[in-house]
Amino acid sequence: MEDLKDFEQQQSTYYLYHRIGKRTADIIASFSLLLLCFPLFLVFAAILFCFSGRPILFKQLRTGRNNKPFTIWKFRTMQLTVLESSIHQYEWESEVPQDFVFAKPVNLRITRLGSFYRKYSIDEIPQLWNVLKGDMSFVGPKPEIIEITKHYSWDQKKRLLVKPGITGYAQVNGRSAITHGEKIFHDLYYVKNCSFSLDLKIIFLTLVIVVTGKGAY
Repeated sequence: MEDLKDFEQQQSTYYLYHRIGKRTADIIASFSLLLLCFPLFLVFAAILFCFSGRPILFKQLRTGRNNKPFTIWKFRTMQLTVLESSIHQYEWESEVPQDFVFAKPVNLRITRLGSFYRKYSIDEIPQLWNVLKGDMSFVGPKPEIIEITKHYSWDQKKRLLVKPGITGYAQVNGRSAITHGEKIFHDLYYVKNCSFSLDLKIIFLTLVIVVTGKGAY
């Protein structure tokens, strides 16, 4: 099986875009959107506080580029705030099964307002801060919880060669309604073919999906 280091070297064609062009675009766009969306952020936070109380924000450790953990931020959409690590326990031996589909734990009840926020990706607005910090990009594989990525095979780990994104190729090809194997397939396609034009295509398709609310979890 191809070693991760060798695989990453194959991405040298995209070095300037990943490390310079894409990061520059992420900084400019995330900073601009944080300024523009700040009034909306306050409105959504106030509505959440009125209908669901505290805490307003939800934070959780996720796996980032090169298997490095980082804290992701979202608007809280659940009635009960509990640690994911105490809920998701997996005992896979060699890799995450191809037919695995992430399911919502029964004790993580999504509020009615939370369902609306998730359907239209409002809950992900705080992730603009993650993009500005450099933990994430606008486009990339969806950041996975550590309880799942620790079971990745070498091949599955290749999706961690790029920064996770607010949206990505897998998200516009099924969102939350695809199997883990399908997600890996789409994410590896993105890792191998990442380009400015592909990112623009994904962003455009994401806008369409957000407006329709299709495939929301």
